[in-house]
Amino acid sequence: MKTREERSTIPGAEVESQRDGIGIEGAIVKTSWAAKLPFHYGWIIVVVTFLALLSTAGVRNAAAVFIKPFEAEFGWDRGSISLAIAVSLFAFGFGGPLGGGLIDRFGPRRVLIGGMALIALGLGPLLWLNSLWQLHILWGIIVGIGTGATANVLGASVASRWFQAHRGVILGLFSAASAAGQLAFLPAMITLASAAGWRWAIGLLLIGIGVLIIPVLLFMRDRPQDVGLLPVGAEKLSVQAAAVTQAEDSRSTKIGDAIRTREFWILASSFFICGYTTNGLIGTHLLPHAVEHGFSEVTTAGAIGLMGIMNIFGTLASGWLSDRYDNRKLLAFYYGFRALSLLALPFILEASWLFLFAIVYGLDWIATVPPTVNLTAQRFGRASLGTIFGWIFCAHMIGAGVAAYAGGLFRTYLGDYHVVFISAAVTGFIAAGLSMSLKPPKRKLTPTAANA
Repeated sequence: MKTREERSTIPGAEVESQRDGIGIEGAIVKTSWAAKLPFHYGWIIVVVTFLALLSTAGVRNAAAVFIKPFEAEFGWDRGSISLAIAVSLFAFGFGGPLGGGLIDRFGPRRVLIGGMALIALGLGPLLWLNSLWQLHILWGIIVGIGTGATANVLGASVASRWFQAHRGVILGLFSAASAAGQLAFLPAMITLASAAGWRWAIGLLLIGIGVLIIPVLLFMRDRPQDVGLLPVGAEKLSVQAAAVTQAEDSRSTKIGDAIRTREFWILASSFFICGYTTNGLIGTHLLPHAVEHGFSEVTTAGAIGLMGIMNIFGTLASGWLSDRYDNRKLLAFYYGFRALSLLALPFILEASWLFLFAIVYGLDWIATVPPTVNLTAQRFGRASLGTIFGWIFCAHMIGAGVAAYAGGLFRTYLGDYHVVFISAAVTGFIAAGLSMSLKPPKRKLTPTAANA
């Protein structure tokens, strides 16, 4: 029989009398208004976080829409515009560890509100854009940091705080928000920019951010304890399993210690390649590449929308798989599969093949996020996940920035993107090898722990 003091060590459990609370095998949790809901409040947090990530992803993926309109209106060359996008991706990357550190200290709610406000602050003045330096400051730095602080690092932290069960699936869902943002915003922005001008497309983004910050203000909370609950799935754990979970969730690693490990640099290097082969290259240059290869903007928008749909399915499936299978092997498969699709891209000249590429490539665009987060948490502890994954995510966006600028530079001097597409395929195979070089987990998780 567990003593009252032993029972109170379960994370988030406030021990009260039986008549004042609900029990979970030795822990009594004080009831609250949230406990009276027909579902766990964590699912409200999932919806709010998904909508917020969706809106910021819509902003993040919008850069490709503006390349050709900026060339036409201002006479700026592709390399100069790509440099501004690269600056934004670098800022986006450094916004990751900045946001992760702030989340660890102040919680996701305040960081999310601050990040979305910063995005709006950068988007508004873009409506009166007339100089290249303004694009670097507003889109490059302000929007870049704002979107970086409200991206995958935030989603990883929310999933870790609110869910003991199904963490991989929730990570996949939050990662899919990026794909959904692309699906929801990008085709509409392409159509709107073509019909009414790029300023209307920016206005659409600004309205989207303004509307979706409202549910964050009303419903977002930092931890289950804020509403008198345990994380989703914690009530099903035995006292022994809860103690193990508590130890795992409280374990942390200082960033100075983490960067001295081989695992950190393998994860950071593979995620650098992930950024190089996704946001930076395809996210920035697929649209102008396709248009210059004879595809209409409407056809290209359809292919990008299809890619977004496949992103959602692929990332959700990856989250489910990452709860059940070796995350190293999953990453190796994703990177290798992506490399093969990139090898084919320079030779695609027909719409049917462009849509096939969108399906194949879209399935694993963001599928790498859930296993990378899980591997980071397994190696360095969930208590420091925001900070350490923030720096790994920073490497991702540095890779994206390099690809965004390199793509524009190669296009300016060589007249096409073929060399940079081939380079992306080669690095994809390298990332697959890096993933398999990671050490396997020290112990095989039991089904109860695996779902935690």
